[in-house]
Amino acid sequence: MNKILNSPVLVLNANYEPLSVCNMKRALVLLVVGKAEIVENGRGFIHTPNLTLPCPSVIRLGYMVKRPRPRVKLNKREIFRRDNYTCQYCGKVTTHLTVDHVIPRHRGGKYCWENLVSACPACNLRKGGKTLEEAHMRLLREPFEPRPTADYLFGQHLQENAEWRPYIEGWW
Repeated sequence: MNKILNSPVLVLNANYEPLSVCNMKRALVLLVVGKAEIVENGRGFIHTPNLTLPCPSVIRLGYMVKRPRPRVKLNKREIFRRDNYTCQYCGKVTTHLTVDHVIPRHRGGKYCWENLVSACPACNLRKGGKTLEEAHMRLLREPFEPRPTADYLFGQHLQENAEWRPYIEGWW
């Protein structure tokens, strides 16, 4: 039962724009209080002593949520994801990575998408606090801020939730 209540549910805006992913428990609350409606139901039902509730896969809010365009959060996990878990110096694919500042912080480098890359511990140690030229190293690919497409933001859930694809494709 706990696994079902923690399963992901896609939340759509009133115009069917994908907004976020919440867990089943939150989705059921939105349905019961009348703030959302079921768009896709493919997970069966939850039975309580008084109610039988459908387990939605996709819900749509009954009102428009105005929000600024989303941005991908700058954190270690998203840097690794942008770089496909690949060291940007030697090309080694691994899950044991560190984050490296292309221009070191003590040399005026900023904490921003364009200055952070994934690096294996060996390459990070070799580069140290030097610039690329001083360390005689080069990047495989220039760092960039990933575009917050719906596929990028919600794509990690698509393998288990194929029914989400029509609602995710075509946005942004």
